[in-house]
Amino acid sequence: MSGYTLLLLDLDGTLLGRDGTISPRVANAVRWASERFTVSIATGREIQDVRCFAGELGLTAPQICDNGALILDPTTGSPLFTWPLGDGPSSAVLERLQGLGTDYIATHPGGTLRPSSGSWVEGLVRISALDLPEDGADRLVDEFASNTDLEVVKASLPYNGLWAVDFTRAGVNKGTAARWLQERTGANVSQTISAGDSYNDVPLFQASGHRIAMADAPEELKIMADFVAPSVDEDGLAVAIEDLALPLLGIPYRDGLVE
Repeated sequence: MSGYTLLLLDLDGTLLGRDGTISPRVANAVRWASERFTVSIATGREIQDVRCFAGELGLTAPQICDNGALILDPTTGSPLFTWPLGDGPSSAVLERLQGLGTDYIATHPGGTLRPSSGSWVEGLVRISALDLPEDGADRLVDEFASNTDLEVVKASLPYNGLWAVDFTRAGVNKGTAARWLQERTGANVSQTISAGDSYNDVPLFQASGHRIAMADAPEELKIMADFVAPSVDEDGLAVAIEDLALPLLGIPYRDGLVE
């Protein structure tokens, strides 16, 4: 029997379809897998969304939010660990985004900040510039590339075909959070399977022994992958779990039925 024990799943474009929901087939496969693996969502989204989808899937293990900057206890809604951005880097990013007139969301353990909020909140863990064309996202990444206080990465937004640029503390990403989970669950890299579809999943793949890329993922991610699943529109994550993840445990998946 395989030694895989930890399954880490990106949300948008992997678990979630373009309509922002989890298909019945994917939900059933993830619930089935969660009886065999420790399953954690690993996403750039904030606490509220992660807790909602973790609850829908019945996941009780720590979950990765804010592109790795916050670890959530989904049963209580409380943060287990955070990596704050720091006031200086937060100010620099927000001032630039406001100057550009770019929409954004900034998150902290207690909630979110939007351009209309009009007030500063301490303890931000992640800022995401939203709804950018890909060339605009690339320019923003390049602009902050020399800032050693920040981790900057672009991520696709499957629900509208545009892009986000995520800012977290330097060295903090989904891979950082994956290693935190590995330490707490007793798993190691070789026992970890991950699935994702965008550039912010590269560090997650680097922290995993087996990697599943979605069909719509960029080539950089597919090159790293051990398995390329069909697109999210074709329930690709369910296919990967049914045809790859569970057989790695030596367990056949029977017609979508949880036993």
